[in-house]
Amino acid sequence: MTSPPPNSRFVVIGGGIFGSSAALHLARLGARVTLVTDGAPASGASGRSLSWLNSARLRSAAYHQLRMAGLERYRALAARHPDAAWLRFDGGLTWDADSDANAIAEVFAHEQNIGYPARHLSADQVAAVTPGVDARAIPPQGAIFNPDEGWVDLPSLIDLLLGEFTALGGRLVRDAGEASVVISGDRVTGVTTVGGQNFPADAILLATGPAVPKIVAKVGWRIPDATPIGLLVRTKPADLRLRAVLNTPRVAVRPALGGTLVLDSGWSEKEVVVNRDGSYDAKASTVQGLLAEASKVLEGNPKLELASCGIGPKPVPEGGEPVFGQLDGVTGYYVAFSHSGATLGLIAGELIAGEMLTGEAHPLFAPFRPDRFAQ
Repeated sequence: MTSPPPNSRFVVIGGGIFGSSAALHLARLGARVTLVTDGAPASGASGRSLSWLNSARLRSAAYHQLRMAGLERYRALAARHPDAAWLRFDGGLTWDADSDANAIAEVFAHEQNIGYPARHLSADQVAAVTPGVDARAIPPQGAIFNPDEGWVDLPSLIDLLLGEFTALGGRLVRDAGEASVVISGDRVTGVTTVGGQNFPADAILLATGPAVPKIVAKVGWRIPDATPIGLLVRTKPADLRLRAVLNTPRVAVRPALGGTLVLDSGWSEKEVVVNRDGSYDAKASTVQGLLAEASKVLEGNPKLELASCGIGPKPVPEGGEPVFGQLDGVTGYYVAFSHSGATLGLIAGELIAGEMLTGEAHPLFAPFRPDRFAQ
């Protein structure tokens, strides 16, 4: 069993899924760790995530391997919490538009070749496999059902992780405002907040979602950033049979707690209004359009009503693949920056904690290290 070096101190900045997972794994390993959040935990990107657990469609072999390890950790968690309403594995159903760009046959062949569980279904076969879908929305090329996929409610998971973290003696500092990394020479020495709090550290993890590239730029590091402004719409409870996550050309639909749904799409993100003061708004027409698109793919085309909207930056590295590990040349400075926060949350936190504790690089992170962007 790995033990932390004597008198070592660790600080994690960010109360989303990466920060909470890494902080807990450090605490489980016996480390003295402080988790600093600028607001409430899960109040940033983790609180407005579709949180689809998957490794579907086309991606690099290394990224697929890491995502599959992430899914395995969630299945282990589900086994420990079999009655959890916030973590479900009821599959995912995806289809493309009826056009020359439809890639469903290609995607299905790829998933078969890599051993990713998948079924290629015609529209009239869907109802017998997964309920709650309007078969008329599925094009002639059919759909792919991935039975091992699922979803997680990240705020509920983060609450669970932080409960264990504090029970193990971890220190949670909430609502601390913006935090800065303190560096002396070529190594990290601690973290300070805008309120004047100081936290000495031998190693820190920067897990502040979309703010990561801007913060590491202060020490001369460039992480190419493709972060969009995300819009997640949550509906009021509806009487629906849907269980699977739907990934369709015009809307992604996920079942959520209390019989609600959460929705997002690429087109609706582009319609978010950025105000002069830097705040965001969603046009009523955009929200109603998203609700209408969701209704079209659901059995019975129910009238869906808006409960709330979550709007804000959605962390996406340029190129789509994650960024994990220590900044080369700054001892003790670790980062976590990824679009797939839900799927990778548990495994990434575990591996980052191990690297911070031992200083040894984990091979699963090899293709995703910050130094791949070094000039």
